[in-house]
Amino acid sequence: MATSQGNKRKVLKLNFGGSPAPSTPSSGADDAAANFFTSPVGRPPSTGSTPSGSTGSGNASGANTPVNSFVASRPTHMERIYMRTKSIEVSGKLKISPDQIYDFTAEDLQDVGEIGRGNFGTVNKMVHEKSHKLMAVKRIRSTVDEKEQKQLLMDLDVVMRSNECPFIVQFYGALFKEGDCWICMELMNISLDQFYKFVYKKLEKRIPEQMLGKISVTTVNALDYLKEQLKIIHRDVKPSNILLDKAGNIKLCDFGISGHLVDSIAKTQDAGCRPYMAPERIDPNHSSKGYDIKSDVWSLGITLYELATGRFPYRKWSSVFDQLTQVVQGDPPQLSMTDSDFSPDLVNFVNKCLTKDRTVRPNYSGLLEMSFIKKQTDWDVAAYVNGVLDQMPKDFQCEPAFS
Repeated sequence: MATSQGNKRKVLKLNFGGSPAPSTPSSGADDAAANFFTSPVGRPPSTGSTPSGSTGSGNASGANTPVNSFVASRPTHMERIYMRTKSIEVSGKLKISPDQIYDFTAEDLQDVGEIGRGNFGTVNKMVHEKSHKLMAVKRIRSTVDEKEQKQLLMDLDVVMRSNECPFIVQFYGALFKEGDCWICMELMNISLDQFYKFVYKKLEKRIPEQMLGKISVTTVNALDYLKEQLKIIHRDVKPSNILLDKAGNIKLCDFGISGHLVDSIAKTQDAGCRPYMAPERIDPNHSSKGYDIKSDVWSLGITLYELATGRFPYRKWSSVFDQLTQVVQGDPPQLSMTDSDFSPDLVNFVNKCLTKDRTVRPNYSGLLEMSFIKKQTDWDVAAYVNGVLDQMPKDFQCEPAFS
């Protein structure tokens, strides 16, 4: 939605089709449309004194530079995300499937109720009245801070380019309403974090190995898609970021702190949930060299250990030094071959993921060739998930999962 330079309303720039970035920003009316997420993509907010066709440089002096200088010969990753995008208007396209595409506005969505809340805003369950499709709608306030803006933009950029992957939560569409951005996403029923805790603590049962196998297959394929198709490393693999639904789908979500791989290496050190971080990301002697997708393999190993045993493998850390001592200097968590509840294939798979030496730890293609993955057969995930959810009181699902 194009606005005048002095208008308070900002517009999120997005690209529904995931088309390649143009070599230069568009001019004319498009230049007048301010970006809803300003700072993270390198384009500072316009001011009343900024002439048309120019933008503030964002440097300490506050000097203005021509808009063409925004696109350097080697733009940053966030700048490339910005350049891939087009304006979200008060109306938009809702793509539920290749043959279900609708023009829609906020008035076409019926609010069923709030299902989550965060610093960015709220998440509501809504129904698209024309298609009767239930979805999760993130309503992002225009006042979120810079760090949250950057994470939300990264998350959105990844899901918008991942609709061809059946193992990643789907993006349907987005629009702009009264200063907020509404992002329509696939609605899932529960996260693995909530699911396994109910199974172990309330039902006092284990998660079947067949289910662990399905989780492994889908998650590895989702991570491999991110690497091969988008050159992205997730960096936050954990049970709360793997979602389930009653149809038997298992999907990866939450790409807000995903990192762009340069020559297969990521550098940022403070991204991710520290308890699931690989040793090479925690060790100050090695972290400066960067890390690769094998750090997500470690996180997957910790996740599977937790799901297989019903507990996190490390005791609670009292400090970063405590974590450093256990994860970097201590022995890695390992499932036991003598435990009759685990097959040798599962034990070998999890323990390989939890290899401390990243040069020996398998990559995604190596994991997909392991017998635990290759021996997976048809198993009714939907029946199992529904059987558990049918026993779960509504108040246990007080925070439904969403991307």
